Amino acid sequence: MPTETAENTQMAAAYPTREQYERWKDHADEFDMSVSGFIASMVEAGMKKIDPDVEPDKTNEELREQRDDLKSELDSARERISKLEDRLYRSDSAEIHRFVERNPGCSFEDIKTHLRESVPERANEHLEVMEGESVEVHNDAYYPLESVQQEGQR
Repeated sequence: MPTETAENTQMAAAYPTREQYERWKDHADEFDMSVSGFIASMVEAGMKKIDPDVEPDKTNEELREQRDDLKSELDSARERISKLEDRLYRSDSAEIHRFVERNPGCSFEDIKTHLRESVPERANEHLEVMEGESVEVHNDAYYPLESVQQEGQR
């Protein structure tokens, strides 16, 4: 920066907070500069890093499309989580938990009996969920879906 003289300078006012001014003054002292010289140098340095012709990375349309895609992914993930939670709720562990809640102090034998007696009902619920996802039915017989079977062979 050229030397500051009355002929080549112009007064410019700024109204920083007291904290800002003290911070600027401390930095100016570290660089053995006047506060006004420090401010002018920092403004020049800051302007070198700013490109006034910055173009946004994406248009509003692209951002909307991206948002819509992400929302669709989120909705799909939420649906999948919900299905998994439903399956968990219908699992043997969940059934045992519900049985113990309804029958505090029950024995191991009571739990085994309940599980044996409720297998047909729970199996039916599981098969309903699995049908079309991992198994298919032909003439009242269950078979793995071809795509599931092919994935298992990889």
